[in-house]
Amino acid sequence: MTQEPAARQPLEPADAVRAYAARTRADADRFAGALEDIAANGLPAVEECTPWEELREAHLARLATQRPAVA
Repeated sequence: MTQEPAARQPLEPADAVRAYAARTRADADRFAGALEDIAANGLPAVEECTPWEELREAHLARLATQRPAVA
């Protein structure tokens, strides 16, 4: 049961700029939320954190399953 991406309709230049602005604003809001959480609660204990190497490897594994290897 594979979901295929929906066909993309070309955007008008102004709509493309608005869409980019909305994505950028959403990213900035998430980043600001994370910084506010750190300011309010401090950094988590090292024991509670996942090393970045593990996060990287998990992400690479997800990418590998999304794209079949080319022979």
